[in-house]
Amino acid sequence: MTEQITNDEQIQDVITKEIRPYIEMDGGQIQFIEYRNNIVFVELAGACGSCPSSTMTLKGGVERILKRRFPDIVSVELAGLNTIFSH
Repeated sequence: MTEQITNDEQIQDVITKEIRPYIEMDGGQIQFIEYRNNIVFVELAGACGSCPSSTMTLKGGVERILKRRFPDIVSVELAGLNTIFSH
């Protein structure tokens, strides 16, 4: 098992167990996409997909929690088609 796989799994575990329940309480959904170059990419859907406060949720909530747990993370960003297919 490589370090990258371990990081992906650890990040995904925090998103699933600690962040997703709060997002779902407001009708939203969050999905881990990838961790690359110390940046976590996620997708927001449901109520979060069209919410004008989704950027605040992403940066003030999700990013803050993940950076506290994983100091090597520099940012959490929304995944786009260019992110997903740029491997």
